[in-house]
Amino acid sequence: MMLLIAIPLFYVITFSHASLFNGPAVRQVTEPVDHGEGPTWDPRTNLLYFVDIFEGRILNYNYLTNDLNAVYLHGNTTPVIPTKNNPHRFVVGIERSVSIIEWDGKGPITAKKHLVTVSKQFPTSRFNDGKADKEGRLWIGTMGFESSTGVVPNEGILYSISKDKLNDPTRVIQPVNISNGMAWNKANNKFYYIDTPTLTVREYDYDSKSGTISNSRIAFDLSKHKHIGGFPDGMTIDKDDNLWIALYYGGAVIQVNPKTGCVLQLIAIPAQCVSSVAWGGHDLDILFVTTSKHPLNPIERIKQPAAGSLFAITNLGTQGLPMYYADIIDELH
Repeated sequence: MMLLIAIPLFYVITFSHASLFNGPAVRQVTEPVDHGEGPTWDPRTNLLYFVDIFEGRILNYNYLTNDLNAVYLHGNTTPVIPTKNNPHRFVVGIERSVSIIEWDGKGPITAKKHLVTVSKQFPTSRFNDGKADKEGRLWIGTMGFESSTGVVPNEGILYSISKDKLNDPTRVIQPVNISNGMAWNKANNKFYYIDTPTLTVREYDYDSKSGTISNSRIAFDLSKHKHIGGFPDGMTIDKDDNLWIALYYGGAVIQVNPKTGCVLQLIAIPAQCVSSVAWGGHDLDILFVTTSKHPLNPIERIKQPAAGSLFAITNLGTQGLPMYYADIIDELH
């Protein structure tokens, strides 16, 4: 049984100090969810899709009307990625299984098909983040079981799933602790990847035709920036090939030059657990930011009433690169 819900909105506008000088402005655009993650923009519908992982929800946000809609699935749900041939068809991760669904964005899910289950050797692991590359392959990573004592190390894997190898996903990187942010540069010959506990962003040479990576190097090391807290989580990239990284437990988003490893900008978010980022809007000049309230105790939730909300950052002086659609199956039925 799948449930749907239209969510009333609660608005708070919070400007960063720099906005007084026409710099970045941070705005809360939705009421809090439990654990927002995996934002992805679809220009065909002008909607930002994201997930509420532990509640098993897919949501969409319309920045023109401020409407927010959601539908429930069963199990930890992440990511949600629009497909190439149908704006109402999505690839979703549920626990360790990849499925395809049809959803008009407002009503119930009208169709669902299981495609493949991964990491059967790690039955307590789950998906954590995923994106499609330019060729439509699904890049999707897992993480070990998470408890109050932490995450089981080395039980995560980054997979690549293509249409011609749907039942045999390629293991791209292993072992991994917490598979997280991914991005490809403008020339589509570099791939950037975050395994959160390492505090680093790794850069790889990328072959778009074969979908293979090689020649790993550290492009950014957060541990070298002692004044910046938190852990690198979700990530995106702008038209100048600078990375934008969400800092979980760091309450901020940073802009990083991967060629130099320098932090170009830090933007505070009124939520400690910043989970991911994605460019959206007509000109891809709005940076949408997901956050979480899931790990916060009752006192922390009182102090951070906006935790779990979706935020929008404007006046950044740059634009993002388009996100790609998944193309791993031709027909749902």
